[in-house]
Amino acid sequence: MQITLDYTKTLEQNAAMLYEKAKKARKKRQGAEASLKRTEEQLEKGVALQKKTELAKERKRPWYDHFHWFISSEDFLVIGGRDATTNEIIVKKQTAQGDLVFHSELAGSPFFVVKAEGKKIGEITKTEAAIATASYSRAWRQGLTTMEVFAVAPDQLSKTPQSGEYISKGSFIVRGRKERFMVSLQLALGVYREGIMAGPLSAVSRHCSRLIEIAPGKEKSGKAAKLIQKRIGGELDDIIRGIPAGGVQVKGVRLREI
Repeated sequence: MQITLDYTKTLEQNAAMLYEKAKKARKKRQGAEASLKRTEEQLEKGVALQKKTELAKERKRPWYDHFHWFISSEDFLVIGGRDATTNEIIVKKQTAQGDLVFHSELAGSPFFVVKAEGKKIGEITKTEAAIATASYSRAWRQGLTTMEVFAVAPDQLSKTPQSGEYISKGSFIVRGRKERFMVSLQLALGVYREGIMAGPLSAVSRHCSRLIEIAPGKEKSGKAAKLIQKRIGGELDDIIRGIPAGGVQVKGVRLREI
């Protein structure tokens, strides 16, 4: 390091001049370091925000996520009502010609719809839709193990009651022939793409690599959901939404290649 002295000044004056230069240089360095730190923090925040935005895009919910839903073993989308309002929406706005609507005689039963999308609905899908309908009904809360469910075409449902009858929100009058199914109550929850699929074991095991089976039981749904999350992952809210109202029995985890 070279030091330049001013020969017109005294030694003390040169020392004072050098001290001031050093002090200014130190301030500049400190300012540069602070600026660099601010820039780094802004970059980190920008990266974090970008990642958060990308994650939000990846986690964009499909339209049917407002309902119960699963993909059948035969690749049909099956959606079901969570309450009276979503029952009403499903039947009135989400059914089309060729679809099948599933319901039961038990009060409080949800409506489930198999979306045909121009294809013939197979017997496996019908059975899976019946299982979901039974499992998300009050039969689960009542601890029943089997239940009868029926299927009809959308045009067999009506909101027009007979004289003296009253139709509550989420309920419909069913007319004509019914196709009936006697099914067992059982469900599974599995990691599907970026979310959780909840439906009959046969359907969930067809599409999910990590899944867990549940049945009516005595465990509270909140505690069961945390146990399920610990075993297979996924968002806790998604898991809770997939568990029927009432007690739960959590069965074994299944892992497989798909």
